[in-house]
Amino acid sequence: MPTVAFTPNLRRHLECPDVEAPPGTLAAVLENVFRENPKLRSYIVDEQGRLRQHVAVFVGGELVHDRVRLTDEVGADQDVFVMQALSGG
Repeated sequence: MPTVAFTPNLRRHLECPDVEAPPGTLAAVLENVFRENPKLRSYIVDEQGRLRQHVAVFVGGELVHDRVRLTDEVGADQDVFVMQALSGG
């Protein structure tokens, strides 16, 4: 079962321990996480369910491709890591 882990920067703002979620699309995996921890939703996705601009999500070590509909598949042996993308110069 995939483990969803969060960057320590996000953990400074709210409690979000690593959690296990059933495999499926990234949208389904995150929805399971949000069901258990609703406050996380607004940090990770916008009002339309898209990944926020400064959030990066990796599935199995690869940056997700679909930031809008979150259709990337998360396999049973893949973990998800959610981090804040750095920008600026």
